[in-house]
Amino acid sequence: MLSAKSLFTEILDNDDSFRLFCSIAASGESQGGWENARIAALVPESERELAPKITRHGADEDKHGRIFNALMKKRGLDPVPVPPETDYTMLLERNGIGLAHDKLKADQPLTVRDIVTYLSHSRVTEQRASEQMELLRKHFADHPDLGRAVKMISNDEDNHLAYCHEELLRFAHAGHGRDIQRTLRECALAEIRVYRDVSLAVMAHMGRILGWPKAKSAVLAAGIHAVYAYERAAGWRRMVSLKMPERRDALGGPATAAPEFA
Repeated sequence: MLSAKSLFTEILDNDDSFRLFCSIAASGESQGGWENARIAALVPESERELAPKITRHGADEDKHGRIFNALMKKRGLDPVPVPPETDYTMLLERNGIGLAHDKLKADQPLTVRDIVTYLSHSRVTEQRASEQMELLRKHFADHPDLGRAVKMISNDEDNHLAYCHEELLRFAHAGHGRDIQRTLRECALAEIRVYRDVSLAVMAHMGRILGWPKAKSAVLAAGIHAVYAYERAAGWRRMVSLKMPERRDALGGPATAAPEFA
C-alpha cells in the first residue's frame, strides 16, 4: 500500500535518496537563515524591537540546516548539489515572493512595508513547513536516528508560525490590514504552484534513484496534482487566515542549541 509513511521510509532507508532529501532540506534552511539575518540587520528604526525575533528565526533555520547535514554525516554521507528545479527557496524568490536578494544584499534600511511583506511570506511558507514537519513527527518521532531531530525542528516551525500570526495581527491593528491580506493571498497562490512543481521534481529524482516503476511514479504525480487542485480551489485559504496563537511571544528568547546534532 502506498502511504506517506511507506514513501518516506523508502526514501530514508536508501543512502542516495536520503542524501538528496537532506541536501535539499539543508540548503533551504541555510538560505532561510541567511535571509532572516539580513532582514534583522536592515530592520527600519521604527521596528527595531523585531530584530531579535528575526535573528532568532534565522538562527533556528541555520540550526536546522546543521541538523540535516549532521544526519548525513552520521551515515557517512556527503551533501550533493541541489537540482535547481527542487530549490523551493530560490523558486519562490524567482516568482517574486518575499524580499528580493538584491535588496537584502544592499545596505539600505528596509521599510515597514518590506517587513509586512517578509512576515506575510513567512506566514505562508511556515504553514507549509509546520505541516510537513508534523507529518514527519507523526510517523518518525520514535525513529532511533531521526526522532529527536524531527521533534526539535517541528517545534521550531510551530514557533515560527505562531510568531508570524502574532506580528501580522499587530501590524493589521496598526493599519496595514489590507496590505497584509493582499500580500498573503498573492504569496499563497504562488507558493502552492511552486510547491507543486518542486514536489514533482523531487519525486522524479527519487523515482530515478529508487527505480520506481512508471505506474508508481504516475500515481504519485497524480496525487501531487490533486493536492494542487484542492489548494488552488480552497486549500490556500488556510495559509492566509490570522488568529492570535496559543504560543505568545514564541521567538522572544534566544535560539535553542542542538549540541547532539551540530
